[in-house]
Parts: sequence; C-alpha cells; structure tokens
Amino acid sequence: MRFGLDRMRRMMTALGSPQAGFDAIQVLGTNGKTSTTHMISGILGRHGLRTGAYTSPHLVSYRERVRIAGRELAPAAFVGAVARAWRAAEQVDRTLPEDDHVTQFELLTAAALWEMARCEVEVAVVEAGLGGRYDATSVIAAPLSVLTNVGLEHTRWLGPTITDIAEEKLAALAPGGTLVVGSDLASDALAVARRVASERDARLVWADAAAGDLALEPDGALAARGGFQRTNFALAAAAARTHLLGLGVELDPRAVADAAASTTIAGRLEVVAMAPLTVFDAAHNPHAVRALVESLGEVVSGRDTALVMGVLDDKDAAQMLELLLPLCQRAWFTAPASPRALPPATLQSLARQLGYEQTACEPRPDRALRAAREWAAEVPGEGERELERAVLVTGSVYLIGALLRGREPVEASR
Repeated sequence: MRFGLDRMRRMMTALGSPQAGFDAIQVLGTNGKTSTTHMISGILGRHGLRTGAYTSPHLVSYRERVRIAGRELAPAAFVGAVARAWRAAEQVDRTLPEDDHVTQFELLTAAALWEMARCEVEVAVVEAGLGGRYDATSVIAAPLSVLTNVGLEHTRWLGPTITDIAEEKLAALAPGGTLVVGSDLASDALAVARRVASERDARLVWADAAAGDLALEPDGALAARGGFQRTNFALAAAAARTHLLGLGVELDPRAVADAAASTTIAGRLEVVAMAPLTVFDAAHNPHAVRALVESLGEVVSGRDTALVMGVLDDKDAAQMLELLLPLCQRAWFTAPASPRALPPATLQSLARQLGYEQTACEPRPDRALRAAREWAAEVPGEGERELERAVLVTGSVYLIGALLRGREPVEASR
C-alpha cells in the first residue's frame, strides 16, 4: 500500500479524466460497503439509469469488481480496460521517483473508471478500499458520500480509535456535498460526521428518515439474508433517493421492492449447500462477526453447527472467536489463501484459552470444509438431537473466495 492521491490524479490525466464523465456516489465505512454499493446500483438501475458499480475485494474473479448495468464485465472488456490502465500506469511510473510506482489497486480503480466512462454510465457507485482520505477511489471527488458504519480495523494505518478512523474516512467528503449515514453508526463516528459535514458545508441525510416507508418492513422481501442487510438496504434506499431527488425524480416504491427482491450478495450469509446446510459469510472483523451472530439463527434454525474459520494476522481473532464459539459445537481452523494468514494453531490456542476444546487444525481450507461437512452429515448418536447439523465458514474474504473457486465439495447454488 502506498497512500496518497498523486499517482491516481496522474493516472486520470493519462486516461483523459474518465471520472469527469459521470455522476458518482462513494460508499465509505468499515463493513457493509459492498452490499450497500450493489443495492444502490440496483435501485438506481431500476429507475432507468445506466449504472456502474466498483467494489473490492473480489471473491472468485477480478471481474466481480466492475459491473455495468448490474453485470460483471465480459473477459475481453476487462482485459481491454486493464491493458489501457496498464499503459497509463507505465507513463505515470516514468514520472515518479525510482522507489514509487502505481499500485495494483490504483491500476484496477483506474481501469474501472475508464471502462465506466467508455460504457457511458450515468452514475457510478464506488466502494472505497481503505479509509477515504488517501484511498484511490477518492479521486472521483463524489458529490454524494455514503457512510455505512465505523469499526476498529486497519488501526495501524487509520488510527487507534473510532474517532480517528471516522476522521480518515470522512476526509473524502466533498465540500458542499451530501453525506448519507446509516443507523448502524457508533456515537463517536456520528459526532465526527456531524462536525465534518458542518465544516464542509455539506448536507447530512439520515437513512432511517430518508428511506422512511421505503425501508423494508420486517416481513418485506429482501433477497440478501440477515438483519444487517436490512440496515444496508435502508441506507441504500436513502442514498438512491437522495441522488434521484437531485435529478428531479421521486423514488419509486415498486422499483425499490424489485431491487430488494432481486439483489443478492455473494459470500454474505450465502447458503451454498443444503445437505448438510453450509453457509459462507465473509465476516472478517469483530464488527462483522457481531452482525453475523445476530442473524445466523435465521439461517441455521437451531441446528448444531460446525465452524470453519481462517483469519488474517491483522484481525482481532480472539474477539471474533469469543463471539462465534458459543454458537458452535465443533471448530476446524484453517488458513486463508494469503501470506498474511494467521496460523491455524494460533486460532486453536486462542479457542482453548476461551475454554473451547472441540477443535482441529487443517491448513488446507478445502480439507477443513470437507471434515466439517462430514461431521455435519453424520447420523446423530444416542442421546443427541435428531435435527440436521450445519456448517458455517467465516473469517476472511480470501477464505470464502478460495472455497468458491474450488467449489468441491460444496454444491453450486449461486
């Protein structure tokens, strides 16, 4: 990671300023950004706007990061966009000091913006990567920003407190712009949002008030599972309404309902198999795990559950385990496909410190999942509950992505 916007600004110049060719909405926050981005894009698309969406990271393919009108880029289009951005990066690198260069994330972001301009999108919904102040996506200077929530993550780069992290994220708010905030916002972050909006003469919009009767009722049809997705959708509806009102268009409840019923989010409480029930959720920090725990019962419905977990070494694994282990009867610890993976033995040690002994270590994710599914498929022994068992896989986007790429032994349902 190389912080700063100078390289991105040079990239945009080399590419002909593609970010100036469309309206933009930037989605900031700790968790829920990808879901909220796709939901905003889905709602706006159903109001007749040609949308682009940029998210990160991906689960299976880099092409997931860029969608035009709700569809991932075709391979040829993706290759063309990356090749164009690569040529621009070579030009920019020649102007930089020897120890500096365009990063992979900057190149992908530039490719996405260039392709959106080429495809003549009317509005791009762009998920920030890390923070906001120096994130590559902030080169768009979006007039509308969305803040999902703020949790303690990436503290070595963003700061040690919620206030520090909120400051870094909201530094991307454009002067005179609009900030839409969700109900899942810590009080410290809310205080920063109020102050920054005031300092920048920006309008502050509340999701619960702006979404109003368009926020789904408890029995409303929402394809994305989990209570946290209802919060994300209410925020998305508020952001979409704010953008549409700027165009002189009212939010159509039927379009909102259609978007709710048809927008699915891969790797978020995703049921990938039924025999036994297997659920993937890319909760990668305590804030996300807490949201997962609050909604897991909706999916597993009281089943005994096996946990397959792998995390990166910069996460608060102990707190994540403290939240997850009380819900699980067995646990297999594994390693995500990353050089920053926390050793499975470390997770097992942390679990034992919490008094949890029913654990095993299996460095290979596919084997860990297979062992957990075999346990879940066993016929209950004497005195055990007859209810079917379930498997929960969580802890890292990289873990979920590796298993989705391999698919075995999980049946396809996506």
